[in-house]
Amino acid sequence: MSDEEHHFEAKGDAGASKTYPQQAGTIRKNGYIVIKGRPCKVVEVSTSKTGKHGHAKCHFVAIDIFTARKLEDIVPSSHNCDVPHVNRTDYQLIDISEDGFVSLLTESGGTKDDLRLPTDEALLTQIKNGFSEGKDLIVSLMSAMGEEQICGIKDIGQK
Repeated sequence: MSDEEHHFEAKGDAGASKTYPQQAGTIRKNGYIVIKGRPCKVVEVSTSKTGKHGHAKCHFVAIDIFTARKLEDIVPSSHNCDVPHVNRTDYQLIDISEDGFVSLLTESGGTKDDLRLPTDEALLTQIKNGFSEGKDLIVSLMSAMGEEQICGIKDIGQK
């Protein structure tokens, strides 16, 4: 055989997919779907009847979970759609830096410093006001398809 050594580059993740396939006809309202490469939450689903030679089609109206843009897609109900793996994690807010980044306390006691403040104005003012008042805040972080964003906030009292 050969005496060559094979070198493999470490990629950083275990190769887990960012999405999984699901039949279009089984995706319901408030579920998740990938439309135009963006993770979205389904707000409306309508199914058309089969035509003379065709499939029943599902018409999805969904909102991007990070940008809040409305997207639509029409897929035959027997075909598979990509569904993103969406995770919600809660972290305690430690600090807000002047350049718009937040410092969060992880479960293991470390810090997570690579997140920006949310772009949603109401959530942004809620976080800034609560932090300046010295409240203990828990932020909910939504992550899907390699993106992360703060999507909610809970007040657990004074420090």
